[in-house]
Formats: sequence, C-alpha cells, structure tokens
Amino acid sequence: MNEIATPVTLAEIEAAAARIAGRVRRTPVIEAAPLKDAPGEARLRLKLENLQVTGSFKARGATNTLLSLGDEEVRRGIITASGGNHGLAVAYAGWQAGTRAVIYLSENVPAAKAEKLRAWGAEVRVEGRVWDDSNRLAQGVAADEGLTYIHPFADSRVMAGQGTVGLEMLEQAPDSDLFLVAIGGGGLMSGIATAIKSLKPEARVVGVEPVGAPTLSRAIEAGEPIALDSISTDAVTLAPKQTAAVNLEIIGRHVDEIVLVDDAEMRAAARWLWFELGLAVELSAAAAIAALQTGRVAPPAGAKVTALICGAGTDGLVSS
Repeated sequence: MNEIATPVTLAEIEAAAARIAGRVRRTPVIEAAPLKDAPGEARLRLKLENLQVTGSFKARGATNTLLSLGDEEVRRGIITASGGNHGLAVAYAGWQAGTRAVIYLSENVPAAKAEKLRAWGAEVRVEGRVWDDSNRLAQGVAADEGLTYIHPFADSRVMAGQGTVGLEMLEQAPDSDLFLVAIGGGGLMSGIATAIKSLKPEARVVGVEPVGAPTLSRAIEAGEPIALDSISTDAVTLAPKQTAAVNLEIIGRHVDEIVLVDDAEMRAAARWLWFELGLAVELSAAAAIAALQTGRVAPPAGAKVTALICGAGTDGLVSS
C-alpha cells in the first residue's frame, strides 16, 4: 500500500526540509503578547501553521511523500482517507503533479472541507462513519485501481515532512523550554518530537488530545495500539480510533506527557485566539492553547513556550 511504517530520523526530516523548500510555506512564529487575558505567566509564542498552503501543516508531509515517489507511482494517481486536512494536502500534491487525487472522507467531516477538496481538483468520496472506516475503503480502492496510497500518519515520508515544523520552531524560537502540539493519529507529533528531541533533548514536548478521542493516551496505557470503542469529539482531525505501532513507539520514546482537553475548552481557546490575535482556527488547532488555559499544562512563570496552531478554519468559533 506504499506505506513506509518505520521510525523517522532527523536525517530524513532534514532531507524533507530541503526537498519541499519552495513548495510549502515557512510559516512564522509570533509572540502572543501583548494580551488582554494571558493563559498563565509563561512567555508564549505561536507557530502559525494555519497560514500554511491548504490551511494546515499537512501540506508538508504530503508534498514530501509525493516528491519521494517514482514517476509511475505518481502517474497512476494518489489516494488517501482523511479527516479533512490530510486530504487537502494530498489534493494539493496531486494538483502540483498534475495527477489524479482521490480522497475518502468520513461522514463526520464538515462539508466545507469537501468543497475545498473539490476546488483543488480532487475526487471526493464520503463513505464511512469515522476516519478508520474511510481508510479501510481507501486502501481497498488503492489495491483495486492501482492508485498510490498515502497514509496520513503511519509513513516515515509523511512524518519527515511534518517534522520540518519542529526544525522551524527550533530555528525560530531556539530558547523554548516547552513545545505544545495537538495529537491525532500521531504523524505530526512523531515528526516534531523526533526533530526537537534530536536537537534539543532537554526541551519538554507535550501532546494534547481531545477527551473524546484519547487515541495515543489509551495506546500508551495499554502498551500497544488499541481501537477506541467510540469517538465523541467534533475535532475530527484529531479523531482516529487507532494509532499505528510506529507512531506509538516514537511518541512513547520522545513525548514527555499527553494531556486531554474537551470540546468546550477547545472552543473557548479558539474564541480566545480570534479575540486576542484575529486568528480563525479549526477546533483541533486550539487544543494547545486549551491545555494552557485550563492549567492542564502549567509552565512556571518566565518559561518559554511555543504552541503549534496547526490548522485554519471556523468550526472552533461556532457552538456545537
């Protein structure tokens, strides 16, 4: 299925950075201050991947994977299943290459994501109740139609692309003590944590998951990937039922802590980002700020914190 489910390395992340340069944006890190209502007494910086092409960090991993494929693999067309953002990134990769891109979405993905996918020229198929269902269908179609399947998190090429976010955060905010990153399937965190712990092992890396989809938390407790019985969060880009063994291994080794926030807390954080900084972000992208606002992560006064704002959107600004 064209997955490369091996742990990602710093060398692969650095190679990805060179490979995708000029095809994705080097997004800014900004100081959050001055603020009316600061979430704690730490110095807070924000890495704005909501300004990335297609609206999220996912463009990095999909572009790196596309550029790592052989000509025949690209010619046959590419396929994936997504909660929205990875699909947009694969659609963007297909648009860059001028090849067919097929995206499976689950029924819980907002319609606006499907419209944006079609605007990038992708074929959109909405099937399956949650991502895991759609993913099984996409893998079957990939085999039947000879399409090149791109996994959203269990692929070292994808993880390497996402890890370039970590390289940039270290370059742009090298004195950071703590990095906060939302976790879905674990591809983003796998790449970022590998980059940061390889170059600055003393830094703390903390992941944030939804209460309604504690995928990695439960896997770490069990010592193996386990399927959640159900998903109960509107943050669908953070909501696979099950991670992969490769992501669990990397996150278990490199991530210092994982905390949970609920949807109401993420919505409050999204409204804070809009009020304080004029940032319209999807619900998932507010997870890191929610962890600070609720005190689930409470860095000491004067600590230097860099939080990833992982995706643009408006669902974080509306009530469920």
